[in-house]
Amino acid sequence: MLLKLRKNLIEGKLGNLGLELIVVIVGILIAFEIDRWALGEFAALTNRVKQSYERYEFHSVYHGLHNFCGTVISSLYMDVLKDRLYCSAPDAPERRAAQTVIHRILDGLLRLMAPVLCFTAAEAWEYFKGQGQNPPIEDSIFFVDFPETDDIVRDPELEGRWARLLAVRSEITRVLEAARRDKQIGLSLDAEVVLQAKGELRDFLAGQIEQLKELCIVSNLRLAGDTEEGIVFTEAEAMDDFLVGVAPAPGGKCERCWTISPSVGESAAHPQLCKRCTDVVESLAG
Repeated sequence: MLLKLRKNLIEGKLGNLGLELIVVIVGILIAFEIDRWALGEFAALTNRVKQSYERYEFHSVYHGLHNFCGTVISSLYMDVLKDRLYCSAPDAPERRAAQTVIHRILDGLLRLMAPVLCFTAAEAWEYFKGQGQNPPIEDSIFFVDFPETDDIVRDPELEGRWARLLAVRSEITRVLEAARRDKQIGLSLDAEVVLQAKGELRDFLAGQIEQLKELCIVSNLRLAGDTEEGIVFTEAEAMDDFLVGVAPAPGGKCERCWTISPSVGESAAHPQLCKRCTDVVESLAG
């Protein structure tokens, strides 16, 4: 199970890096919260795995790598990043930031898993470093050190905020899955999510609308107004005074990013695209 998950994850990471990254990997400021959160999680994993190796606790190495790759990276970070990686302009800061973090995490994961997943790590390392066939033995992954993460500054405030964001995401995801089962929506991108909350929680959500929209991979996300006709709200299971409603998102479906947006059709030159994709396509053509 670990081997299959790691190989799939590594292939996905390598595919999203590309040779273009080689000339831009240094000097990018990681300003996006999800990227900083992912780096913080990677730093915590690195410390735990290195300690487990020192204690010969290989079962902890296995479980640490498996849980990180399966829950933090595969089902969350990489899933959310797809839109940025595939739909943003090639040189867009958000896309470059994502590639930079993927590069850093992949480099570290390969180093950490090399002692227990020797062949997978060695094969991926050779491709990752562009070593070609039969590289010199001194360039092998088995002669490099474990990753250092002293430069990754942990931010307790960010970590606390993200623990709360992920709790909200979990409640939203549960309601989205129910809407899919009931054939109310197809993909999560078909949905508009409406949140109903009171007091401090509402204030918190109001400042995180765009972040939650990205995290939940929906076309629109907003706070409920005074009256919401036609929307059935579901109470959260683990949060008080919090309800989630789901409805089909308004607008047309962009053929490039699959987001449903009222801006689809506004461009005479690209009537099948949303405004964001129209801007990207026109910038590439120009």
